[in-house]
Order: sequence, then C-alpha cells, then structure tokens
Amino acid sequence: MSSTKLFFFCAFFLLFPVFTLIAQEPIKVKAKSGDGIHLILRKHEMNTQAYYLEFIKLNQDKLINKDQLIVGETYILPLNKEVKKGSFYAIFGEKYGYIERVDNQLKGAIYYLVSGHGGSDPGAIGKRNGHFLTEDEYAYDICLRLARELISHGALVYVIVRDEEDGIRDDDYLVNNKTETVWKEKEIPLNINKKLRQRARVVNQLYAKNKGAYQRLIVMHIDSRSKSERVDVFGYYNSKSNSGKLFTERLISALRKNYNKYQPNRAFEGITKSRNGLYMLKYTHPVTTFLELGNIQNPKDQIRFIKSSNRQAIADWLTEGCIDDFKK
Repeated sequence: MSSTKLFFFCAFFLLFPVFTLIAQEPIKVKAKSGDGIHLILRKHEMNTQAYYLEFIKLNQDKLINKDQLIVGETYILPLNKEVKKGSFYAIFGEKYGYIERVDNQLKGAIYYLVSGHGGSDPGAIGKRNGHFLTEDEYAYDICLRLARELISHGALVYVIVRDEEDGIRDDDYLVNNKTETVWKEKEIPLNINKKLRQRARVVNQLYAKNKGAYQRLIVMHIDSRSKSERVDVFGYYNSKSNSGKLFTERLISALRKNYNKYQPNRAFEGITKSRNGLYMLKYTHPVTTFLELGNIQNPKDQIRFIKSSNRQAIADWLTEGCIDDFKK
C-alpha cells in the first residue's frame, strides 16, 4: 500500500466512524425521576405518536396503570425505523454520533482539539444551585461540539483528550467523572508538568505524520476568577507565530460578530493577546490558539456553559472562525 493510500486509510478511522445503523439494535434506558414515555422518546429523537403504543407493548410488564414508568426500571426502546444518514462516530455518543457532510469548506484542514485538565484533575470548579461545575466537563463538551461541526465541513479532527463514555451531553449540569484519557487511551497523569508534556508530545507526533498539511491546534480552558468578574472569551497565541496570531484573531472576531448580531446591546470584550509562557503555546508545533472561555465562578458566565444551546453556539461560531482562517 502506498504511503498516500495509507494516510487516507488511517485518517478515515481517526474518530472511529461506524457505518452500521446502530438504531437496528434495541436500546435500553433506565427511567429517572420525572421521566414519562413521551419524554424518553423525545430524548432519543423518536416520533412520540409513531412509537408510543409500540413502547407500551414492548414494556407492558414493567408499567404501572398501563403507561406509567417505574423509577430505576430499565425499558426497551422500539426500533427506530427512520434511516439516519452519514457516518457514525462513537466518540460523540448515540444522539450526536451520526454526522452528515454539510459541505467541503474545510477539506484538507486538520485540527487537534485539547480540552483542559481531565482524569483525576477537574480543573476550575464553580457552584450553581447546589451543583458543582467542573472545567474539564464543560470544556470537553464544547470541544466535542466543535469537532462535530468541523467534521461536517470536511475537516479531519483529532480529539486529543477524550472520554469514550460521555459523548455530547445536553444536560445543564454535567456530572464530573475521571474517565478521560489522552489519544490512544493513555492515562492522564495527575502531575501538571507530566500532563502537559504528554499532550504536547501526542500533538507533535501527529503533526509530524501530517507534515505539509494545514494544521491547527485549539486548546480550551475555562478560567476561575472573582465571582463578580464577568469575562468574555480570551484568545492567546505565541508571539513568535504570526499565523497563530491571525488564527486567534479570526476566532475571536467570529465570536464578536455573532455577539453583536444576537446580543447587540451587550458589548463583547473578548481579547486576543500573546502569552508565550503557556506550555501548550510554547512547546507544540502546529499553529496554536489557547482559549479561555469565561469565568466559571461568575453567575452570568456560568449560563454560557450550563445551557447546551450556548455551548453549541460557541462551537458554531468558532467553526466560522476556522473556516475564515482556512480560506485566507
């Protein structure tokens, strides 16, 4: 096999796309407090009218008063007869795993996405309504959403910090766990220096394999500041990299454009700034941007993270910035 063919063969399976329709296998769900048949069907994007009676028929021995669920009981979902298009990527989870190509605007572009912390290190921690908000979970969810959007436009994406169990989640409060690993199931060290060296080494090895291609590294963190301090997205770059500066400026510009469009009465104060001392800017080889997405302690900034629609908006707008940079 030629080296060119080998590259495309390996690249094709980077995020483990699966082409069988997993909806043809029965899916089991455990009922939670507040769940009903209609709600469970909607959560799995199934037509409630079409599948309601079939659900009852499948689970009639586990229902109270013919149609009420028992909390903690496991139920079988009807087979979803709607054919889903696209490739399936397990990393994004059952609901968001199928990705249909939108266009090829990013064909030839390669991205490495690194969300901060993970494993035994949750990163910054905020609190809201009795729930703990951990940096690693929210940064990871936004990274996944960004990866999905980039792929839909034809890009090749490596999710470096990854959790095979989570997938994209729509909950407000993301449960913290310690199941994240680094590319190829490497355990994440607790020591900060070892952790950063591990990530930089993985990225640099992949960068060398893809030498000659357009490659970009996006590192995502969430800041922790005084509870009263509201901040917009800060983008950092290495001052020695003009391409890194331009890439970061284009990402922040895309955010500014959309904030001005959708929240015209709110001044966007995101910044672009050089910070050579950050490890992932100093020791990685691709053109790199380091994003701080807000203050996890500030109540208004927290809304940016806990609402899944807001996490998706950040991913969508950053994708616009990526497209702009790739075209230019």
